[in-house]
Amino acid sequence: MRWEFESSRPIYLQIVTFLKESIASGVYPPGSRMPTVRDLALEAGVNPNTMQRAFAEMERDGLLHTERTTGRNVTEDTAVLEDLRRSLAQESVDEMLRRLGKLGMSSGEIVKMVAARAEEDAGRGEKIE
Repeated sequence: MRWEFESSRPIYLQIVTFLKESIASGVYPPGSRMPTVRDLALEAGVNPNTMQRAFAEMERDGLLHTERTTGRNVTEDTAVLEDLRRSLAQESVDEMLRRLGKLGMSSGEIVKMVAARAEEDAGRGEKIE
């Protein structure tokens, strides 16, 4: 995995976002065991306390749960995971609309552009990436 952090947001929140996206995309499937705090902290180049804080936040959100013998695991609750996917998708749409609005594009122009792109990809049998 590639870890790059911005100075404009707390690192633990950036880790939470990265891990949420990893869960939503299937890098960490439902019920799977998460790497240890120390392993992920080493990989990300952060203090283990920072990674622990990110994990604690994700446990509060119901995305992870801790078991004494197996460590932290991704939830298997499909409703929680679907809410996560929907939330991340909404954040992406909001960001796209904000950026395209700054370019002076109207909502109608944006909708046409997105629809045209989706049709192109569907016509080629491609997955949107």
